[in-house]
Amino acid sequence: MSNECSILSKSMEMTKRLKLHAHVNQWQDENGLQYLEIDNPLATGKIALQGAHVMQWQPKFLANPVLWLSSNARYVKGRSIRGGVPVCWPWFGAHPTDSTLCPHGFARVIPWRVMDIDATPTGATRIILEMQQTPEAQRQLSYPYELTMIITIGRRLRIDLATTNLAEHPFVISEAFHTYFNVSDLSNIKITGMQDLVYLDKLLKYERNVEHEALTFDGKEYDRVYVHHSSDCAIHDSGYNRIIHVSKSGSDTTVVWNPGAEKAGSMGDMGVGEEWRKTICVETTNAMDNMVVINPGRKHVLSAEYSIETL
Repeated sequence: MSNECSILSKSMEMTKRLKLHAHVNQWQDENGLQYLEIDNPLATGKIALQGAHVMQWQPKFLANPVLWLSSNARYVKGRSIRGGVPVCWPWFGAHPTDSTLCPHGFARVIPWRVMDIDATPTGATRIILEMQQTPEAQRQLSYPYELTMIITIGRRLRIDLATTNLAEHPFVISEAFHTYFNVSDLSNIKITGMQDLVYLDKLLKYERNVEHEALTFDGKEYDRVYVHHSSDCAIHDSGYNRIIHVSKSGSDTTVVWNPGAEKAGSMGDMGVGEEWRKTICVETTNAMDNMVVINPGRKHVLSAEYSIETL
């Protein structure tokens, strides 16, 4: 058995010994991946322990899921799941100096362990996870750190990612919650809260422009990095008669992405047919101009909270 598998097995044993909360069940698939299923009075959810990946979240007052998950997502060790909330850390996009390393960092493909589960006063379920220090993680980032996540599932979904610098020198990270939201159709939505922001258009070699209007989509690929943006935004969906509010803290960048028809057709796990039209990524991020310097002994927390307003 490899070191990676051995460490994963130890994680499985540790998790089995934990007393899971009454609203949380744990199970393992045929590939050895572990999942937490949450069903409390307020919402249902599902988390893959590989990557601390929130795959599903649906408040019980809603008819449609809030997160989009590809119908042909791949559930294998060492590969991120297409949909939900992949975690990008400690870099966003390609590694700045080594293109052989995992795009968007390795946190989303490393096993995490459950540290605690409890209930909040409102009845939501709060789960604390910690990323394991596997040989693969240590190979890609050699200096010492601690990475933990708190996921709170209720009428709102909140995710808090904490990076603690245990080294004797500062280090720099970029990071994101690469969230895929479920929408009725791209033609039915607009995004507000981005007006008057500077953005870098990745499709135009990172050309800088200023956004003047609410964002709308015509089915073509869309990939923009909005820098110096620390406030809320909202996805207005006339087809589902709801507004998804995206609040955040510890983030100064927002990325908005959809692959469009041509790129989606070339991706092996982006769903079938026009499934790509049912999602928009609004990513709570620190990247480009807004990478984060963490000094020795200090902690940085990236937080996102999603809530739904019905119309």
